[in-house]
Amino acid sequence: MTMNNKLTPEHLRRKAVVYVRQSKPSQVIHHQESKRLQYGLVDRARTLGFQQVIVIDEDLGRTGSGLVERPGFERLVVEVCSGQVGAVFCIEASRLARNGKDWHHLIELCGLVGILVIDPDGTYDPRLPNDRLLLGMKGTMSEFELHLFRQRSAEAILQKARRGELQFRLPIGFCWTPQGKIEMEADLRLQQAIRLVLEKFTELGSARQVLLAFRREGILLPVKQDDRWEPSVQWKPASYHGIVAIVKNPMYAGAYAFGKTEVHTNVIGGRARKTEGHDKPRDRWTVLIQNHHPGYISWEQFEQNQLVLSENAYMKSRMGRKSGRGGRSLLTGLLRCRRCGRMLNVHFSGPGGNLPCFRCRSTLNHEVTQCVHFVGWRPDQAVAQEILRAIEGCAVQAAIEAAERVAQQDEEWQQALKLELEQARYEAQLAERRYEVVDPAQRLVASELEARWNRALERVQEVEKRLQAGTCASRPQPRPDKEALLALADDLPAVWNAPETDMRLKQRITRILIEEIVADVDEKTNEIVLIIHWTGGRHSELRVAKNKSGHHGHANKVEVLDVVRQMASQFADEQIAATLNRLGLRTGWNNTWNKQRVRDLRNKLQLPAFDEAQADRTMLTLEQVAERLRTSPAIIKRLITSKVLPATQIVPCAPWQISENAIKSQAVMDAVKTIAGRRSRHVPQTQELNTNQLKFSIS
Repeated sequence: MTMNNKLTPEHLRRKAVVYVRQSKPSQVIHHQESKRLQYGLVDRARTLGFQQVIVIDEDLGRTGSGLVERPGFERLVVEVCSGQVGAVFCIEASRLARNGKDWHHLIELCGLVGILVIDPDGTYDPRLPNDRLLLGMKGTMSEFELHLFRQRSAEAILQKARRGELQFRLPIGFCWTPQGKIEMEADLRLQQAIRLVLEKFTELGSARQVLLAFRREGILLPVKQDDRWEPSVQWKPASYHGIVAIVKNPMYAGAYAFGKTEVHTNVIGGRARKTEGHDKPRDRWTVLIQNHHPGYISWEQFEQNQLVLSENAYMKSRMGRKSGRGGRSLLTGLLRCRRCGRMLNVHFSGPGGNLPCFRCRSTLNHEVTQCVHFVGWRPDQAVAQEILRAIEGCAVQAAIEAAERVAQQDEEWQQALKLELEQARYEAQLAERRYEVVDPAQRLVASELEARWNRALERVQEVEKRLQAGTCASRPQPRPDKEALLALADDLPAVWNAPETDMRLKQRITRILIEEIVADVDEKTNEIVLIIHWTGGRHSELRVAKNKSGHHGHANKVEVLDVVRQMASQFADEQIAATLNRLGLRTGWNNTWNKQRVRDLRNKLQLPAFDEAQADRTMLTLEQVAERLRTSPAIIKRLITSKVLPATQIVPCAPWQISENAIKSQAVMDAVKTIAGRRSRHVPQTQELNTNQLKFSIS
């Protein structure tokens, strides 16, 4: 059957559809001839006699592999199913589809509705077995051709990448030479900015802290621009993602890396969908060539940076130790459960939320159980003492290096601003030259160039002011004195325990010396068992007393509780407080006792208050007995000591309790008279004379 026999008047009364597609956006921009050829099918359709021709070109820049959505192809299927289409025009079978599913589905629909498929090679009727077979072969060949292209391209790319010669877009700070080598950018300011990011990350141990430091100092970072009409590098305020990208890129360590990401394919709605840019583990990178080109840092430093980044990711992994980010506990993110191997979680309680509490929560069969849990302030102190013993010999050298490091940091900020000033002056000179060469008659152009020149000069003045101010005017603390650091190094515990010492710094020192600490609780001895894994492979065991349930470090002593329980119903709160103070007993917070503190403790123990109305009137105090016998309390105390006067005490140093019947005994009355007479006989006459003179003078 010829073409004219296949193309009937019934087909011509319907509309023709011209499907236009190119696989990549770059082909749409640069392969104009292919696009013209496809649009030229409109004229061929009219030549064959079609009066109504529509063009479907929504899929320009989309692949036909079936891994991305194609709204144009979906529109074509809708048009075919409507029964208003007589023929589908395409430049070749690969334009319609590069996968068997889409191709055979379209041919099946065209055969059911009676639609022709026309390409430059001929006209095909899917209802005819021979044409259907030929169309199927064309679709299969198109799909195989795509796989063949990909295989050849991927193998060639892989071979070139294995030699380290495959050229791709380099990160900021590197460029390709005409000989195909990688070298650093010649811009010294750009080099210094990248080095400063990497050095600050090594110093601060956190990408966020690096960001805050750059924002605080006002240092700009270079950013590559994709727009060809703009400069390839622009200087902008530092961003978190920009800093992380520099720290995580192995190119800055002199390594050639290729194939660091992969494509994931998922089936959504019955169709395969792929997403790109998923990071792969380092052991699955396609190519990794160390010492390939000059780097900003060593490979060892790069690996250390990746370890710090992984430890900073607190929410991504529960099995690895975490870096120190400050807070109130020295051991946060460093303790591992000895029973299940998981890292211990920390939460804070107590007054002001300052008391760290560690616990391990294991999830087994959807049930949350606690392996170990304990309060962390005692382990913090015990591990701190071990660390101080380990580093006390190096304290002086560390102090010297700290002073030198601070001075070096100031020089780095100064150098960054000097390079920024040099760049700003160059841009101002460039703006001046552009303004001078413009024709004065071009007032609109001249005014715009003058405004740009003024902005460039203002930028120069701004950078000069910052540089003259020392670039560190925003530093919250003054530069430490080297001699002062040496003096403090001699008393390392005082420096470590000072409230001004940054907890983040202490945590970083701890993580340099200690890999991790395995924690457990010995229920028999009621102790916290800490196995310290020191850097270098040495291990040591540390046992710390654990508070009993309901106890805390500021609880009152048992002796205090016993005294209060025994005296509560018989003595007033102020008398109990005086007794506790005489016994040398203090509160849990190391304070002396007073009436209010005794009252609070008594209420907590649910003890009754002293009621004077119900007090035993037959029991007298030492002062009351002295008043009744008309003598001094000292004499009564002597009688008690000599056991002449019977008396009792609930606890030592408590007020004496004397029976009323005891003071009426003849022995007590005679002893009081004897002591009183003895004292009167021993009074000197001169003293009596002086006393009489004093009474006479007063009268």
